[in-house]
Amino acid sequence: MAKSLLLISRQAPWSGPGAREALDIVLAGGAFDLPIGLLFLDDGVFQLSANQNAKALQQKDLSANLQALPMFGVEALFVCADSAAERGVDTAALALEEVQVLAAPGIVALIDRYDQVITL
Repeated sequence: MAKSLLLISRQAPWSGPGAREALDIVLAGGAFDLPIGLLFLDDGVFQLSANQNAKALQQKDLSANLQALPMFGVEALFVCADSAAERGVDTAALALEEVQVLAAPGIVALIDRYDQVITL
């Protein structure tokens, strides 16, 4: 039986390669039917903001990768309620509709559910 993996994405989409690498790992794991989850925490919640203008920052847009997650079997998507609130990100208007919003106790329980955890 495959071990489950939770990837915690903590970087904004424009702050470096971390956000893209996190999505690449999750998509690869999903392609191989690995039980995988993705938690957007801290500045990682900015990845879920709708209508980003990546070209203005000379960055590649991550929205296509985000939209591809369900096609790769990645449906366990989570966002930290506290991180979103601290950064003014409206969890009712995220770029992905199937994201579960979790408070701190829910995040602790989520991490405990997975065999492996990677933070980027």
